[in-house]
Amino acid sequence: MGALRLVSLGEEAPLDAYSRVVTEVARKLSPSVANLRVSRRLGRGRRVDGGGSGVVIAPDGFVLTSAHVVDGAARGVASFVDGRELTVEVVGSDPLSDLAVLRAESPGLVPAQLGDAESLQVGQLVVAIGNPNGFAGSVTAGVVSALGRSLPTRSGSATRIVDNVIQTDAALNPGNSGGALADGSGRVVGINTAVAGVGLGLAVPINGITRRIVGALMSEGRFRRAYIGIASGARPLPPRLAAELGRRSGIEVVQVVDGSPADRAGLRAEDLIVELDGRPVEDVNDLQRLMAGELIGRRVSARVLRQGRELELELVPDELAG
Repeated sequence: MGALRLVSLGEEAPLDAYSRVVTEVARKLSPSVANLRVSRRLGRGRRVDGGGSGVVIAPDGFVLTSAHVVDGAARGVASFVDGRELTVEVVGSDPLSDLAVLRAESPGLVPAQLGDAESLQVGQLVVAIGNPNGFAGSVTAGVVSALGRSLPTRSGSATRIVDNVIQTDAALNPGNSGGALADGSGRVVGINTAVAGVGLGLAVPINGITRRIVGALMSEGRFRRAYIGIASGARPLPPRLAAELGRRSGIEVVQVVDGSPADRAGLRAEDLIVELDGRPVEDVNDLQRLMAGELIGRRVSARVLRQGRELELELVPDELAG
């Protein structure tokens, strides 16, 4: 009997530790997560009601959520676990990252601590807090199933791939979008954005790029992106150039948009771009990371391989229209 008792305690201890972590994260974060209700006006006086979740990120009332949660809405209502219901206004939205910022004019909100998704590892414990199906303050836990996933987004005629998306098996349901995905210390490392299938959820990571987007939405109401006007894909470099540069791939130009900055600069289909503005590009994600607002209207150089010859072209990126 004594031996059986020792085995039982050994099995319970990890579960108790797991429970304590999840409980502490829920206690810490629940006051910062809101249930959002929004209304969108359609044509002929019709109205559609929807909702999701949001995360308070500043004590002066800024709330981070998913862009698709507030798409077409100017304001909504945020409900908190302490019973408060506050009117929130949409400050800025960026559908191409699926992030939006709202603001509630109320003192005393409890901001969540933002973490860094770049430090996550596959198998690491994560906790999702949101309002699935309208059930406020719901908590689920799981692990990081995969990192580096991609999420396609669209805004008008523009499309983009959100890179380094977090995949988790923490249960997510309609209404979780815009809620917090937190690490074991209660730091928000992602904003839940999509339910990809049974036992499969995705979250937009909190990292250097998304922090810049959120900061721009808070201060300017939008995030400006540069645009050069190509369709592209990764392509292996010729062995000599790969050895010289110390990397294996570049970006092949598949199509050039007529009248675009790339067209004006003389880029052609089948050109292989290996550097832009002095920085290496190995795949489409590298190019997207470089398409920041500070490149708009600025002359930048592109190092290109064309039919075995290396060229240096200059182009001036335009601003991407939403």
